[in-house]
Amino acid sequence: MNTPDDDTAGATSRDAAAGPPAPPGEGAGPERTFAALPVERGRAFARSWWGLAWLKALEDTALDGAQLKLGRRHARAGAVGAVSVRPGRITAVVQDRDGSRHRSDVLLQQLSAADWDRLLDLVADRSGHIAALLHRDMPPVLVEDAAAAGIDLLPGIGDLEPECSCEAWDHCAHSAALCYQLARLLDQDPFVLLLLRGRGEQALLDELQARSAARAPSAEVADTAEAHGAGVPATEVYAARDILPPLPGPPPPVEAPGPAPVLGGGSPPAPGVDVAALEFLIADAAARAQQLLADALSAWHPDNPPPQGLTVSQDAVRLAAARPDGAISRRLAAGSGRDVRSLGPAVRAWEVGGPAGLAVLEEDRCPEPDELARATDRLAAAWQEGDARPRLRADRNRWTVVGGDAQLRYGRDGRWWPFRKEGGQWAPAGPPSDDPAGALAALSAEG
Repeated sequence: MNTPDDDTAGATSRDAAAGPPAPPGEGAGPERTFAALPVERGRAFARSWWGLAWLKALEDTALDGAQLKLGRRHARAGAVGAVSVRPGRITAVVQDRDGSRHRSDVLLQQLSAADWDRLLDLVADRSGHIAALLHRDMPPVLVEDAAAAGIDLLPGIGDLEPECSCEAWDHCAHSAALCYQLARLLDQDPFVLLLLRGRGEQALLDELQARSAARAPSAEVADTAEAHGAGVPATEVYAARDILPPLPGPPPPVEAPGPAPVLGGGSPPAPGVDVAALEFLIADAAARAQQLLADALSAWHPDNPPPQGLTVSQDAVRLAAARPDGAISRRLAAGSGRDVRSLGPAVRAWEVGGPAGLAVLEEDRCPEPDELARATDRLAAAWQEGDARPRLRADRNRWTVVGGDAQLRYGRDGRWWPFRKEGGQWAPAGPPSDDPAGALAALSAEG
């Protein structure tokens, strides 16, 4: 097995978990060791919300921003060796540019036995939580439920305590590089965080299975419930399918919506009825029904709330994204409160980000001071030393390239949305990114 000081490829694990292999660092137990991750430039270290929360805890804790920036460079350059994860501690060897190697550790307080008891009861009571974890997801409602019970799963400011052989007293470049690399592992497997908090994957699942079995109603109770018309919601039973006896298979998915009927016939339509528009709406309803069924059969559905309903304006833009003919587009533009010219950018915003993309296009907001400070810091740290950094003019949540036609907008979701000026108006130019430099580089490349 790799020791914490190992810097070689290959991942091993003690007390490996049964069943299909997990993402990198197969198995689960008191300790997991992950092979050194490959160099991967141009991507954010974290994409999941819990991975971003881990990095926020690091960035809020560290006092020296220059060390964080150097740590990001170490991590991107592949200077972090194999990462060992065990309860309360992560360890890796990090190599400096001069070839010197430093063992770096980051400590995180484990949950107490009482905390784990409450957390396991909480998860066992919500089968959707179990299903989400088994699919390598950590739903926000799980973290919120734990917080309501007085249990902090995610680290906060001051929770990530560094130890390094370079003898720095604060987060140094080596511990920062280790934290950035661990964010990539957390993205793939939230059980890594739970191991840090004190429980390995297999032990945790065994305890959950035992508690779920203890909560199963007896035959007498089940008969009484059936007699009174009570029972367990089918969605909860389906969500817990990985730890309960096998259930009947789900209904088959519908691969594609059926063809829309042709409404034109021998008799003319009633006054005010637009046959083409009605056929368009019927086809859209069939496509939405097929998508709703596909979502209902997906693994993540049981533990996710239904999306918020769209406003009339948003729904008109959604319909316009199907590129109907000119007459229908004009009606949709009017229904959305726009003219045909401004409908085009709205459709593109919808295609890259749905309601969030529309909000970034249309909102003219000034972030709160702390949010603005975080965005400014992220911009300052986005370019490495020696890189050509564009001159940006800031205006509220927008940063425009001086003398150019490119712009970055900072959304409420903490992501950077690329825009380009076309025909005198700003229009979305691609999907959002966690990395402002990457978003701007992609925008420049497309131009």
